[in-house]
Amino acid sequence: MTEFREALIEADGFRIRYAEAGSGPPLVHLHGAGGMRISPAHELLAQKYRVIAFEMPGFGASAENTRTKDQAELASTMAHAAAALGLDRFNLWGTSFGGKTALWLAAQAPERLTALVLESPAAIRSPGGRSPSGTPEEIARALFAHPERVPPLSPQDPAIVVQTGRLVGRLRGPDRDPALEARFAEIATPTLVLFGTLDRVTPPELGRHYKEALPNCNLVLVYDAAHAIGTDRPEAFAEIVTDFIERREAFIISQNETLINP
Repeated sequence: MTEFREALIEADGFRIRYAEAGSGPPLVHLHGAGGMRISPAHELLAQKYRVIAFEMPGFGASAENTRTKDQAELASTMAHAAAALGLDRFNLWGTSFGGKTALWLAAQAPERLTALVLESPAAIRSPGGRSPSGTPEEIARALFAHPERVPPLSPQDPAIVVQTGRLVGRLRGPDRDPALEARFAEIATPTLVLFGTLDRVTPPELGRHYKEALPNCNLVLVYDAAHAIGTDRPEAFAEIVTDFIERREAFIISQNETLINP
């Protein structure tokens, strides 16, 4: 099991917690609305990459973030955080809510990114779509294809839940964000978009919007995975992400006998 080390940095006026493991090309992760969680996919990817999972300002046990107005501002802050760790260029992985933040960062600073990976991105949502909420059991049923196979989620401090809910409600924006989508055509970064075939939070049919709008987009549907692909199918997720980062568009011609999907 890969051990992630936690530390703090100062960036853009925030104190930001992050977890890091591995060595090699840097792979920065921006988490979903539930906050930073280290998944089995993080651990597998850390065998080949320097994986840095940031806890974005206002999430988890960090101080309440009343300053950031939208995800464009949040993306700018996370670019500062990466720079504070000496990362001039890096691979960027965004999950769900963090997928939208990652897209904003790609639009703002394309010269910083080597590749962009979007896991179940929530930049485009079905009308009325909501983040998973409720008891840990209810959240698990929304996130995972087989919640019975996943260790129980720990109950969160109610104060943190309220604090995070206010932040996400302020930052998430509309189901379709014209300001962001107007920038899609500028994002030439090689991009991999993954959806789970069983995802009920961001249904896989949303993938076609990214495929059509992003100039250099590769869309993959992962069989027997729900919203949290990196937990449901960590080996498949890590293998295809590694292959994509190493070979970009050529990754679709598999070098291995392993069957990714299904």
